[in-house]
Formats: sequence, structure tokens, C-alpha cells
Amino acid sequence: MEITCYKCKKKLQLDDQHKITRSEDCDFCGYDLHSCKMCVFYSSSSYNECSEPNAMRVSEKEKSNFCDYFKVTTNGLDNPNEKKVDHLELAKSLFKN
Repeated sequence: MEITCYKCKKKLQLDDQHKITRSEDCDFCGYDLHSCKMCVFYSSSSYNECSEPNAMRVSEKEKSNFCDYFKVTTNGLDNPNEKKVDHLELAKSLFKN
């Protein structure tokens, strides 16, 4: 399995059965891999920035944590299914005639 680090955007190769542990970090930049921002449930637009409703609140999204719902994302980006809002375009649309 190939994952992309959220911080440095470099690719990391892992065995398909590999489970990310709390102490693992990126080989390139040292970023904590078992963190909210490396999880498929991370969503900046969700309550507590997590789309998993049963997960406990984690205040430091870039730090290693003990979340039992953690599932590593392969793209290292915000949730790809999350709808992005262009706030400038939204504001402009309010003042159109």
C-alpha cells in the first residue's frame, strides 16, 4: 500500500497488512502518521473535524493520538469527498443583480 504524508506530501510504501501504530512517523519529515489529518475520517467541515460520529474529540489534529477509529488515508489530503466551498464566489453571488 502506498500512502502520502499529509505534511511533506511524499509517498511512503507500506505492506498491505501494515497497521499504523501511534508511534510511527514519516520517514522523510517525521510527521506523526497516526494523527487526525492522516485519517480517512478527517473532515475540516465536520463537527470536531471528524466524520466518524462515535470518535472522541481530539484537539491536536496533527499529533499522534489513541483514536480507535483511525484508518489511514492513502492520499494525505483533506477528505477527497468533502465538498470545498469557495467563500469568495459565495460572497460575490450575494451581491449579483
